[in-house]
Amino acid sequence: MNERSQLVTITLLAVVLVAGAVGLFLIDAGSSQPEPVRFDDTVTMGLTLEDERALPDDVDLPRVQVFYSQYEYVVGYYGIEAFTATRAQDGHEQLFGYPLALYVTDYSATDLELDEDGYPRTDGFGGWVDATDAHFVVDSEARTPAGEATLSFANREDADAFTAEYGGTVVDWETVLERPVTRDDAETARDRVDGQHAEADQLVESMVPLRDRPVSVTVDEGQTIQKAVDDAPDETTVFVPNGTYEERVVIDRPITLAGPGADGGNATIDGGGNGSVITVEHDDVAVVGLEVTGTGDTLTDRDAAIDADEWDANVEQGYGHGDAAVRVINSSGVLVEDVTIETRANGILVRDSPDNVVRNVTVYGSEEWIDGFMGVMTMRSPGVIEESTFYGGRDNVYTHRSDGVVIRNNGMYGGRFGVHIMHASDTLLADNVVREQELAGLMVMTAPQRTAIVDNDVRHTPGGIRTSGSDSYVARNVLAENELGLTTNAETSIYEDNVIVDNEVGVRAAALVPSNRVVGNTFIGNDVHAETAIGSLRFWSYDDRGNYWEGAVGSSEDSVTLERSYTPTDPVDRSLHRVDGTPTLTRAPVRDAIAGLQGTVPGMRGGSIVDQHPLCEPPQPELLEAAGVDPDRYTCEAQT
Repeated sequence: MNERSQLVTITLLAVVLVAGAVGLFLIDAGSSQPEPVRFDDTVTMGLTLEDERALPDDVDLPRVQVFYSQYEYVVGYYGIEAFTATRAQDGHEQLFGYPLALYVTDYSATDLELDEDGYPRTDGFGGWVDATDAHFVVDSEARTPAGEATLSFANREDADAFTAEYGGTVVDWETVLERPVTRDDAETARDRVDGQHAEADQLVESMVPLRDRPVSVTVDEGQTIQKAVDDAPDETTVFVPNGTYEERVVIDRPITLAGPGADGGNATIDGGGNGSVITVEHDDVAVVGLEVTGTGDTLTDRDAAIDADEWDANVEQGYGHGDAAVRVINSSGVLVEDVTIETRANGILVRDSPDNVVRNVTVYGSEEWIDGFMGVMTMRSPGVIEESTFYGGRDNVYTHRSDGVVIRNNGMYGGRFGVHIMHASDTLLADNVVREQELAGLMVMTAPQRTAIVDNDVRHTPGGIRTSGSDSYVARNVLAENELGLTTNAETSIYEDNVIVDNEVGVRAAALVPSNRVVGNTFIGNDVHAETAIGSLRFWSYDDRGNYWEGAVGSSEDSVTLERSYTPTDPVDRSLHRVDGTPTLTRAPVRDAIAGLQGTVPGMRGGSIVDQHPLCEPPQPELLEAAGVDPDRYTCEAQT
């Protein structure tokens, strides 16, 4: 089909859409109040998957379920605070409409007490009560994993009895809604990223004394490294000269094991293909300047001693006990630096060992990801992984329950995922270069909170950056030449100033609840700029500022935004950057008719994205240049 025929086809399709939309039936929002549903049947928000799995069975967190007038699903919130915070979000009523019905947990019908963590425990779920009829206890000792908790009771006497034992004040629903709500804005998120970088810098700096320990023992010819380690006094360095040492080493004292690698030498420890090569079992150990090879190929140790009562016991058994070039177990303050690794299993495995640093490490994993394991695996071990390079293997970096881990300034090539985050909140992924992954570049799973993904460059992957959870901050990333650039699956999150170019699909909005702020991003050269298969209408602009969309055309009085909105999911708008005649088409009356219907007719709302204030030029020209695109081609003058 030539471009002129394609343009005619798009215009005819627009006419059909207008004709069909006019006859759609509006649902009567004034019908009788719906009855509450099972909470498992709602679209839930407010709790991480880790917290949900870790809670004892008899913990009964306060919950809310809301039927909205303009949203097709019932939304469930863990915690009344989660609902009030979402309600306070800009544009909430525009997206969802007003509540047709709102129910809260009824603790009057239960035998309620608080455990040592402040979590409410009951003898069974007590049912639901209309929020307008309930009595609420605020400022008590009650807690949820997210913080302070408001509890609700059908009977005032039960609320009073609870305050007599656990403190707090009894208030009505209107008072609950009037209580102040704190939500992170972009400035808060940026400050949090700066704070995470500063804390990581401090941790790295604290490792300097480990590198500078005096040499007490040099491994002599014919001597084993293990003998030198056993003989070395605490707080000193065992120096390993050039050569190949065929052995496995266990370090169970605070020493530094150092080779000449940082100075261009080559001291190799070869484990002979059996088990882990270096095992660290003490705090304040450093392994620096070495080459390590000859790891075993055990990925999963089914005989490992684990706590079977832990909710993630299967994960630990499957991922946390394989072979590694360097294995760190129950040891804090460990440094692994200037180490080159060839491995058939893990490069570095860190388990139950906080405040460790991995830096300037090179890991060569298996050529086929299915045959290998992790470049760095951290399990319940927050720390810093930086300035390292990973080739092949399964996941270049995999973290599990390592809240607060910082992964920055790394190069990641080949493998299944560049970074794979599981059950880890407050993580920072920054300034990483990710290429040629089998499934995705940066993969965040299991609904964590406050993930920051900033200043990364991800290309040539099927999945780009895939988010999950809530309250994330995704900013200033370059996503180029991927099958899918970015997902906005993390809810109540901020996606700003990303450059999304030359992908098959730029962004996929897959979260059921449209609660994100998507602003200041640049979309150029994608086959499809943005798409959504589920959910309701999404507005991708904030404070009269939207995103830059190649193909969005119109006049601009302020040289900042265009006067015409842009809808990347609209069959006309989504094709404008791929056909000639764009200015003529955008001025067509049929285009204005569609724009007038969007946001008012239910059939035009479902699964749609609207940018009410598209930018007339890219806001991040330096990132656009980094992506190989000339920003001078996309100025306001060129677009209007």
